[in-house]
Amino acid sequence: MSRVGRKAIAIPKDVKVQIEGSALHVQGPKGKLSTPVPPGISRSNDERQQRAFHGLARALANNAVKGVTEGFSKELDIVGVGYKAQVEGKKLVLSLGFSHPVNYPIPEGIKIGVDAKANRVTVSGIDRQQVGQVAAEIRNLRRPDPYKQKGIRYVGEVLKKKAGKAGATGTGAAGAK
Repeated sequence: MSRVGRKAIAIPKDVKVQIEGSALHVQGPKGKLSTPVPPGISRSNDERQQRAFHGLARALANNAVKGVTEGFSKELDIVGVGYKAQVEGKKLVLSLGFSHPVNYPIPEGIKIGVDAKANRVTVSGIDRQQVGQVAAEIRNLRRPDPYKQKGIRYVGEVLKKKAGKAGATGTGAAGAK
């Protein structure tokens, strides 16, 4: 059994858990989630592959329980002159320096909030994988530029800044003999 698989999952009183076939159904105050359980998971089986799957199944179940009780969220900063975001109905409209606004359709089960003053987008929902996927897709609409640090980045993400051209001070081919 894996180290992660050995840990117990604390299930709050207001959460219902059912196992049907190869799926784990978790229902709580924030909603309902279904998580697949890999086949062959049992406490007695100690093969290498099954130990890994045991830890995976435990992590997925724990994320489902945490999702229906607390939920998950990711925050993104939009950095750049004229860059902004707003929610219009079921889509997120982003102005990212292109000649046109970028429309991102908001998937079912995801809530997106926009703080216009801080230029911050908050992606939240009960499914951890879906929240991370949506945040990554929004970030990929305008990834941070390594030179000017403009673009969409996660809050707290540290970017490595690159130096510009070394010959940009005016001593280039025109001044060479």
